[in-house]
Amino acid sequence: MNELDRGKNVLVSLLAFTSGFVIMSLELLGGRLLAPYFGSGIYVWGSVITVFMLALSAGYLTGGWLSLFNPSLKRFSLIFFASAATLSPLALINEFLMATVFEAVTDPRWGSLLAALILFAFPTFILGLISPYAVRLLVVDVDRAGNTAGRLYFVSTIGSALGTLATSFYFVLWFQMNTIIFILSGALLLFGFVSWVAARRG
Repeated sequence: MNELDRGKNVLVSLLAFTSGFVIMSLELLGGRLLAPYFGSGIYVWGSVITVFMLALSAGYLTGGWLSLFNPSLKRFSLIFFASAATLSPLALINEFLMATVFEAVTDPRWGSLLAALILFAFPTFILGLISPYAVRLLVVDVDRAGNTAGRLYFVSTIGSALGTLATSFYFVLWFQMNTIIFILSGALLLFGFVSWVAARRG
């Protein structure tokens, strides 16, 4: 493996780590954002987890399909730009949407499910595109595809674990919810830009 390929592998792994971090951080924020309206009980967390699982599964499937069409680091960066573009508006509209849903559906079960669906389904779907696309970028030898996928999902899951700890132990104490959303969006935008520049140089 030459130095250029090694650098690409490190970058793609870092991007997968970032996506894992953001996904779990956003999921934790989801429960916190719904709590003022629907409480923080099992219904709310069940709704948030369900929406994230369904949106991620759809994202994984679609990301795998997209990776069939001339996958490149440049196109990969576009997924990060799209992720930032769909995530950042949540900081501006979440209170209005939450209040609107709460007025329409006061049942904490269906109200929280509808709110989670409206707020998080699309941003999470876009984030779900990242992992399968990253695997395709790193696989150069079919015989080692399973090993490559395993290492990438290991990195992504470590990112998820750190995102969970960082958000629950520190971010929610240091920042407002909307500020955290902007930070996560900024991270996606930054790494999308890094990927774009790396693709042009490569």
